[in-house]
Amino acid sequence: MRLSKQDSPGPAARAMEPDGPRPTPRAFEQEGSWNISFGGSGFLGLYYVGVHQCLRERAPQLLKGVNRIYGASSGALGALGVVLDKSADFSCWQVMEGLKRLEETVLNSFHPSFWPLEYVQERLEEFLPPDVHVVASKHLGICVTRFPDGQSCVITDFASKEEVIQAVICSLFLPFYCGVIPPKFRGQYYIDGALTVSLPFAECPRTITVTPFHVTADICPQSASPNFHEIISCKTSFQLSTFNLHQGICSLLPPKLEVLADNGRQGYLDALRFLERRGLTTEPVLRTLVSGAPPAAAKGHLAARDTQDSKSGLNLNWEVPFVRAEDIPDFGAVSPELEAALQKNLLRDPRPLARFRRSLPGRTLMCLLLPYTVPLQTFYYRGKRLIQWLPDLPADLYWMQGQAWSAATQLYARTKEQLLRPASTAPAQ
Repeated sequence: MRLSKQDSPGPAARAMEPDGPRPTPRAFEQEGSWNISFGGSGFLGLYYVGVHQCLRERAPQLLKGVNRIYGASSGALGALGVVLDKSADFSCWQVMEGLKRLEETVLNSFHPSFWPLEYVQERLEEFLPPDVHVVASKHLGICVTRFPDGQSCVITDFASKEEVIQAVICSLFLPFYCGVIPPKFRGQYYIDGALTVSLPFAECPRTITVTPFHVTADICPQSASPNFHEIISCKTSFQLSTFNLHQGICSLLPPKLEVLADNGRQGYLDALRFLERRGLTTEPVLRTLVSGAPPAAAKGHLAARDTQDSKSGLNLNWEVPFVRAEDIPDFGAVSPELEAALQKNLLRDPRPLARFRRSLPGRTLMCLLLPYTVPLQTFYYRGKRLIQWLPDLPADLYWMQGQAWSAATQLYARTKEQLLRPASTAPAQ
């Protein structure tokens, strides 16, 4: 296993930090000279599905020649999907299937049956190929946070399929939201990687950063709401706006599937905007969508305000507009495959019982039965997870005892230091 510390990059990290500006069209001609980084997104993972689909359709050379794809928190799932080159239909189904089950409950993510890591682990064990660790060791990097010292690390080497799953679960584990005792990778406890670094290696000039929040990233949505301040959190500059606040709530509390589908479409459009601005695609799709007619500039030529540097090969088109997914009446004309996948997975269970649960009378009945059903369901699911925890119970209790003793020792030492510190003499009058 190779763990590359974010604060002090190891050999693998140093090899990805060439001098120079942000990736340019000329830089993308040399395979293995750029990376892609997916930030934490919670339940907004469909945004990465849209980005992946756009790169597959519009710029496959970027995916074929990428050196390594990094992911933190739920971005690790997005990075894994890109590394395995999963189709949009498969990825949409994996993300939306579990949320459909939550829709049939009244409490949604607060229902006792909701245990996101358990669902993700079952899906990974079922659908990952046995030799996934071979491909993952070549192109995948999973950002995790070591517990309890809070050191950010990137796991880039895997010995088996089980280790890939363990690394992803560690990067997804948000304390108290996903549980109390962190998962382990090779005997060491790790938690959510986005708690320390939201976008792994974003400072590297050869890294293409992707996130569904309005931040300083290469591929991200734009906020229409005014923002006059920004905050540096997890080594990422976040704009203080109502858009980011809404995205943050949706990342923790799953919204309606239609909202998630729009996030997937927006990911496609934002990735397309990145490609068009840097001259990596010759099709001016976004300007055509806005104007309703082909642009005046001829194919292969720069627009009036395009900038070009002959030395660096930089080719930036600042006139490429930002297009919102909700402003496109027929997204199927832009990406038929992505739109077909979204529409297919937006269909709910047509069986009578499932339809009744989603109806107003059914939800009213379930609300009235909550005092009777919630205690039984809580006892069942908590008991089931307790039984699954029994094999690891002695080791985890021993670890908890050690953490409690370490915290008590540090508290005692600080208190003793404060009490024994000599009082400062008052100044003479």
